[in-house]
Amino acid sequence: MTGYRRHIFICTNKREPDDPRGSCSKLGSESLHACFKQEAKRLNLKGLVRANKAGCLDYCAQGPTVVVYPEGIWYRVTSEADVKEIMDRHILQGQVVQRLLLPDQSPPPLLSPLKA
Repeated sequence: MTGYRRHIFICTNKREPDDPRGSCSKLGSESLHACFKQEAKRLNLKGLVRANKAGCLDYCAQGPTVVVYPEGIWYRVTSEADVKEIMDRHILQGQVVQRLLLPDQSPPPLLSPLKA
């Protein structure tokens, strides 16, 4: 194996309940991480895609934050349906999921599909 084609980092940072910056973990990012892993397995992407927990990505106030590399696309993900859409459209088809982008994102005009 020479490395993953796509790497998905899911913020699972935990903060005190009264922290004004929020906490992705408090908003369900642990279960979203599990869902990304399940989808990668279901889609038979072992060795091609890796879904990892990440510490603070500095966007906890936006809600559960996910970044996909190598493109560096940042998403706000709040449901399993969002996870499945990212896996299908971004990971497999190479299409940015515009509605889930964090504000002020400038996605590349073209991504390459994972599987042709």
